[in-house]
Parts: sequence; C-alpha cells; structure tokens
Amino acid sequence: MKTRLFPAFMISCAAALFAPLSHAESPIKALDGVMVTAAGKTVYTFDNDTAGSGKSVCNGPCAGLWPPVMAGADAKPEGELTIITRDDSARQWAYKGKPIYLYASDTKAGDRSGDNFKNIWHVIKP
Repeated sequence: MKTRLFPAFMISCAAALFAPLSHAESPIKALDGVMVTAAGKTVYTFDNDTAGSGKSVCNGPCAGLWPPVMAGADAKPEGELTIITRDDSARQWAYKGKPIYLYASDTKAGDRSGDNFKNIWHVIKP
C-alpha cells in the first residue's frame, strides 16, 4: 500500500513546488470592447495624465473617486502594461504609458458610468 501512495505523493509535491512558477493572470484584459480588471471592473484613463511620464496627477480626493489600479510589490510589466510609482510611493498599473483607474460609482462588473466623465475620463479600448 505504501508503494501505491508514493507516486501520488511525489506528483502532489511537484505540483506544489512548480505552482508559483505558473504565469499570473494579467491585471487587465479586453472584454466586450473595453479593458477591465480580472474581476470585470471597467478601467479608465485620465486626459490630464501624460503618457510615459511615470506619474499620476490624480491624487487626494481625485483618487477617492477614481481609485488607481494598484500593482503588487511582485508585479512585473508585461506588454503594453507598465508600472508607475505614485506620489505616495505606491505602485500603479499604466496602459500604453498612462496610469489606469477604476471609477468609484461603478458598483459592479460591466458598469461604465465613468466613460467621458467631464470629457476627460475615458474607458480604455483595446
């Protein structure tokens, strides 16, 4: 009986060992013609941000209404997604050089109520 369990045990150990090496899910993806988070929340850019500057100008109360899409400490740039450092030293995702945000009034996946808000906030289209 011990010899039958050993191969299963070895396979389980190998799976646990190599699981962290698998590719993590992208922080944003295309869905229904716009870019969304893995949870399906619509993401936006802000016209007042300058592409490629490595900065977000949406801080303080602005970031309360337009929460930045944060990048974890171990996140790495991939394709058109890069990472900027915010004024508070937090890491934020950027798409084509522009920081990306959520809209606080979008309460569920698929909401797009922030699109063209004051003609300066826009959904990201792939």
